[in-house]
Parts: sequence; structure tokens; C-alpha cells
Amino acid sequence: MIVKNQTQLTEAVMEVMRTSGEDARFQEIMTALVKHLHAFVKEVKLTEKEFQLGVEQIIKMGQQCTDSHNEVVLMAGSLGVSQLVCLINNTDDVDGDTTANLLGPFWRDHTPPAENGSSIVRSDTPGETMFVKGTVTDEAGKPVPDARVDIWHSATNGLYEQQDENQAEMNLRGMFKTDEKGQFWFCSIKPSGYPIPTEGVAGQLLKRQNRQHFRPAHLHVLINKPGFKTQVTQVYVSDDPLLDRDPQFGVTERLVGDYVRHEEKSAEPHTSTPWWSLDYTFVLRPGDSALPRPPIK
Repeated sequence: MIVKNQTQLTEAVMEVMRTSGEDARFQEIMTALVKHLHAFVKEVKLTEKEFQLGVEQIIKMGQQCTDSHNEVVLMAGSLGVSQLVCLINNTDDVDGDTTANLLGPFWRDHTPPAENGSSIVRSDTPGETMFVKGTVTDEAGKPVPDARVDIWHSATNGLYEQQDENQAEMNLRGMFKTDEKGQFWFCSIKPSGYPIPTEGVAGQLLKRQNRQHFRPAHLHVLINKPGFKTQVTQVYVSDDPLLDRDPQFGVTERLVGDYVRHEEKSAEPHTSTPWWSLDYTFVLRPGDSALPRPPIK
């Protein structure tokens, strides 16, 4: 197709996107992509030098992806795209809320089973102890029994166990089952925040924008049961000073947990004074119960 001008170029490309192949959803996505991408280029009047620089950054993001790091996902989070996709796919309207959130890079399949009430601290790990009770319900508020619940979080040094040779295998991880009331409970230590990697393209973006690079402290949860959409989420620590400055835009009002500090002695085992408690309810939606692919090896 011979192009006459800017307007006709965009129309020509969109026409090809609309009519190529037999996958209607793919055609819809590609047509919208071209429409908005061309509109962006026109709006900012992208220079040739800026275009070349942008291409170089995309190439670098691919080169910076390894078995243990995904720079593209990190950038998607830094632009708020990951969280937007989560909210679109887990709510019924623009302003709806959800207990779903970002998976993050550190989930591991085959987390060892643990009994309700047990501790997931598997090596000498400093920190104030924490007792967590979770309740899993459906959208009508009915308890969901016999659901798999994976738990994981960082240590007080800001590292997950597969990042830290000083932590035991599967430290601060456990897989629980909900009881007939849809509840699970366990002991651990209070999670800590940590810095996201800044050596790559995403880090350069944060530095140029004078944005801080520490994620607020959070507890990771994955809930799985046939008949329900697998839910991955993060429950953020309510006293973290960076809740409103998360570089990955993951914190929502619904996901700020009420972490309560106690000075009196706890009746729960595996706790010492002072200790923290968290009581939180997770709401599952009907859908696909497939497990995600572990983000990194």
C-alpha cells in the first residue's frame, strides 16, 4: 500500500491489523495498539533521536532478562501496567476493589505443606514475631474450605530465601489448607520492605524521575481451589512509611492490612513479646484455578 501522509499511514496500518489473520481478539488488540501507539508518537512529536533511544532501551530490557531476573516485568510494574491489568481482570467496574494483587518475582511452586498454627521460620531469622489468621470466602461471603494457601515474604534484611545463602531452604514459606470455616493461621516474623533492582533500564527510569526504589513491606499470599480463580496478592504492612510511594504502584486501600503490635505475652506458640497480629479476609472469584508459572528459577 502506497502511503500519502501521516493520517493515511495510520489508517493503512490499522486496516492491515483489522483484516490480517483469523483471530478476532488478536486483530482487536493489534488495531488498538497501533491506534494508541501512533497517537502517542504524534502527541509528543517523537524525534528520530528519541525513537532510536527508545528502541535501544527495549533491546536492553530484553538483554537484562535472565533466569533469575525479568527487567520487562519490572518496567511494567514501574509504569503501573501490571497493577492496571490486575485491577481490570479482578473487578467488575472501573472503581471496584479486589483482594487480588501482583504476583511478584519470588513465588515458588512446591512450597512445603505446613500445619495450621505452625511457624514458617525455618532458620535463625531476626525480627519481631507475627501471628496471622486469614479467612477465605467467596463473593457471597461463604467460607471456602480446603483451599491451598501459599505464603511467602522477605526477611528483615530485605531478601527472600532464594536470594540469601544464609537463610534455610524455603525459609519464611509455607503451604496451608483452609479449614471448614475457610480459615488458616500461622506464625512468622513481621515482613520488611526491600529495594527493587536499579541496575537496569527500570532503575534508570526511577533515578531520572527522582523516585525512591523501596517496596513497602508486605506478605505474599496465593490461594488456589478448583472452581475459583487462583488469587495472588500482597497484604501491605499498615505502618510502612512508603505505602503511598510504592515504585510498583501495588498498594491499594483494600490491601493495607491492620498489623497490630502487642506488648502483652501471646497465647499463641512460636511468638515472643512484643508480637504482631494480622487478621485478613480474602475474597475469591469464580474462574480458572490454574497456577501461575514461577516468574524466575
